[in-house]
Amino acid sequence: MRYHVSTQLAAYQPKTDPAALRGDHVLSPHLAPPAPWRPAAVLVPLVEREGGMTVLLTRRTDHLADHAGQISFPGGRLESTDRDPEAGALRETEEELGIPRTAIELVGRLDTYLTRTGFEVVPVVGLLTPPFPLKPDRFEVADVFEVPLGHLLEPANYLRHERLYGGRSAYYYAIPYGDRYIWGATAGMLRNLCEALRD
Repeated sequence: MRYHVSTQLAAYQPKTDPAALRGDHVLSPHLAPPAPWRPAAVLVPLVEREGGMTVLLTRRTDHLADHAGQISFPGGRLESTDRDPEAGALRETEEELGIPRTAIELVGRLDTYLTRTGFEVVPVVGLLTPPFPLKPDRFEVADVFEVPLGHLLEPANYLRHERLYGGRSAYYYAIPYGDRYIWGATAGMLRNLCEALRD
């Protein structure tokens, strides 16, 4: 499985044309944020478990200013010291989860994702082989958990939901998993991962 995932993602060509970028605006055009967008990066951590590969996710704490309480990947806005999105994703993962960059094997990128809040997010995919240290920053991270990759590779698990935003209907993808509810940008990026590994 590791070899298959590595080769598939290494061969994947992320979309770079601004008109073709993924984002909240794809299902809800009125949520398109105006440029310039703020650069950000996240790590999509794939964990190689004996029972099969999983994806590591976090739940953000409820007091944060951006995306409070939501399920997300480790990551955030890029800093001037980050030489590229990969460096930013690794730095943020180490800061949020205590996983050193030396424990992560980067294998590729997914499509850039535009959020309604104005971030231009580059999802970077990395492989983790247990055991690895895990020391979440409790100010930012309320919970850390894993979802089987097989669950996320099943297109039927991606539901299209609706909610009111600014008095208008907004549509987004959601992935129920047990008592977890993965939605919005995270679900959109996972859908991209699903497509990249199915090609």
